[in-house]
Amino acid sequence: MSRTRFPLRLAAAASLAAALAACSSTPTRSGAPDEDPTQHASGYLQGDAIPDSLALSPAPPAPGSVWAQLDEAVAREAIGMRGSARFQQAHADADLSFPAGAEQFSCALGVAVTAQDTPTLYTLLERSRIDASAATKAAKHHYQRPRPFMVNNEPTCTPEDEQDLRKSGSYPSGHTSIGWAWALILAEIDPEHATALIERGRNYGHSRLVCNVHWFSDVQQGRFMGAATVARLHDNPEFVADLAKARRELAYARTLKQSLPRDCAAETAALTSDISEAR
Repeated sequence: MSRTRFPLRLAAAASLAAALAACSSTPTRSGAPDEDPTQHASGYLQGDAIPDSLALSPAPPAPGSVWAQLDEAVAREAIGMRGSARFQQAHADADLSFPAGAEQFSCALGVAVTAQDTPTLYTLLERSRIDASAATKAAKHHYQRPRPFMVNNEPTCTPEDEQDLRKSGSYPSGHTSIGWAWALILAEIDPEHATALIERGRNYGHSRLVCNVHWFSDVQQGRFMGAATVARLHDNPEFVADLAKARRELAYARTLKQSLPRDCAAETAALTSDISEAR
C-alpha cells in the first residue's frame, strides 16, 4: 500500500463507518488496551466480524522516510508539553478502566455516563471499547513497533504503565481507536453535541502523542480502525438495539441535570493547547 495515501486517513476515518455500514473482567488501568478483556463484559463483535488491522493498515513509516520524519517532529513538540495542564490531561485520558472510562466524554456530552443512571450507554461504551481495541491487535502484534519513549528515552505521562507498554506494539494506537469509535457512536446518539464529541475524539487521540507513548502515524491509523469498528458494529443487531435504547436513555438523563464527574472548565482549558503538527 502506497505511503502517499497516508495523509488521507483522517478524512477516510471520518467517513468509513457510514460507508461500510451501508454494505453489509473490568480491566486495570490500561496503557496497552489490547490486553485480555474483562470477565464481566465482552465485545459485540466476534471472529471475522472484528476488523483486521493487518489487512487494513500499511506498514508503519520506514526509518528515514518523510512520514517517519513527521512522526519524530510531532514527538519533539509533544515532549515540550511535559508538566503542562495538557500533559496532566493526557494522564487522565490514559485511563480506560471502568467506571473511569465512561467519564472520558462526559464534558463533551454534557451528561454523566454511569452504570446507575445510563446503564445501557455505560455498557455500550464498555463493550465497544473491547471491540475497538481488538481491531488493532493484528497489526500491533505483527509489527511490534517501538513506542516513542523507547526511542527518545523521555518520560511518559503514565510511568506506571511503561513496563506493559514495552510489550505492546505502538502501531496502531488502541486508545485512539477506542476514543474515535466512542466519538462516532456518541455523535450518532446525540447529534446536537456532535461537533464537541468529534473534537473530543480527536484530542483524545492526541493525548497519546502528548503522553509520549504513540507516534503520529499510530494515532492516524488508530482513528481509521476505530471507524472501521463502528462500521462493523452497525451490522450487529444487538449493538443497533442498544444504540436506540441508549439514545432514549440519554435524553431522559439530560432532564435530570445532574452534576458532571469532572472539572469541565479545566479540561476545556487544557485541551486548547494542542500539537500544531498534528492538526
